[in-house]
Amino acid sequence: MASAVTAEVRPAASGSGPVLKRRTGWKGPAWALPPVAILGVVFLYPLLLVVQQSFSPDEGGTSIAPYSEVFASASFRSALTTTVWLAAGSTAGCLVLGFVLAMVIAFVPFPGGRAVARFVDVFLSFPSFLITLALLFVYGNAGMANGIWTGATGAADGPFHFLTTPWGVLLAEITYFTPFVMRPLLAAFSQLDTAQLEVASSLGAGPARIVRQVILPEALPALAAGGSLVLVMCLNEFGIVLFTGAKGVTTLPMLVYSKAILESDYPAACVVAVVNIVISVGLYSVYRMVSRRAGA
Repeated sequence: MASAVTAEVRPAASGSGPVLKRRTGWKGPAWALPPVAILGVVFLYPLLLVVQQSFSPDEGGTSIAPYSEVFASASFRSALTTTVWLAAGSTAGCLVLGFVLAMVIAFVPFPGGRAVARFVDVFLSFPSFLITLALLFVYGNAGMANGIWTGATGAADGPFHFLTTPWGVLLAEITYFTPFVMRPLLAAFSQLDTAQLEVASSLGAGPARIVRQVILPEALPALAAGGSLVLVMCLNEFGIVLFTGAKGVTTLPMLVYSKAILESDYPAACVVAVVNIVISVGLYSVYRMVSRRAGA
């Protein structure tokens, strides 16, 4: 059997020896076939099944009836509205809080500042339900805050019950996702020449003006990249909403869970999942575009 690798001797340019050119039986694109095939089987094929199921009503056949029914339902419109405003509110809160905290860590000297900056990286690896569980221990109906209140006042119940409301979900998402904004901001601030701040201060600029005219322009690309990423993740967040037990808070991921697990309405669940995927992929494309422009 002939070898997959052959050699061909070609005459070299003037004055040089022969050039050995290697030929291989495997072309460059051929090496990509195995990983692409594995990706298709493991990831793309299940997605195709979800899309196919979304066009397969219980009566059989192929139809857009599941989409018509889901889009016409009040539960879908409510879940979409709740998902959008929670994601937008959480992203706005993360941007403001992340910007302030990143500035403090980057520009305000204090003991342990470097350790805090490193902890931000560690925090990114925490699961979202862990943060929600910690908030439940502090602000839950039987949490520490209510326990201190009832112990100090003798009241039968404490005043902290917001974790089971949309505001509790908002607080949990801001708490968990803020480090995802801080990380690119800290990287951007590390590239900022502190001499610019000193010059601006020596020329009489106050802290607010320095932040507005020197720091903020440098932070805008990182804010855009971090905010886009947080928006995508908030749209798909499931664990926080589930663990808070917020009453009346149904997001698109929660609606998928409800339709598929509780109601066994798989076509409707797949329709909602497809909508969620389309929104997420669109926003992720925006995130990648912003990240490339920001150099992230």
